[in-house]
Amino acid sequence: MIQDINNYFTTIFYHLHTTHEDVISHQSVRILQMIQKEDEVTVRQIAELLNISQNTASEHIKKLVRNGWVQKERAVDDQRKVNLHLTAQGLTVVKKNTELDDQKLQYALNHLSASEQQTILQAFRLLSEVSK
Repeated sequence: MIQDINNYFTTIFYHLHTTHEDVISHQSVRILQMIQKEDEVTVRQIAELLNISQNTASEHIKKLVRNGWVQKERAVDDQRKVNLHLTAQGLTVVKKNTELDDQKLQYALNHLSASEQQTILQAFRLLSEVSK
């Protein structure tokens, strides 16, 4: 079952992903996605989640800041803590590298009945909830 799910997932992503315009490393995409999905995230947390040194994480973040995709903001309650946030451009980049293309997905869904579409939506919702 695991292999089947992975196979279906990669096939869906392969056929329905958006066209990538920016040249960006997989590691950078993962960092942008972490910043998108977490309420507050620091360089230290990025390093821990990716199992890389804090210095390496910091270098990745600097590049993302230079590209205009990430901004740093000092925490109000602790000025020593610096939280990372996506810029509008950063959100666009992460979406283009992690989400399905709306038009391609709609085209595929148009080939399914309303009941089949609801089944897919429920399955993705369930899997999303238990994966957190």
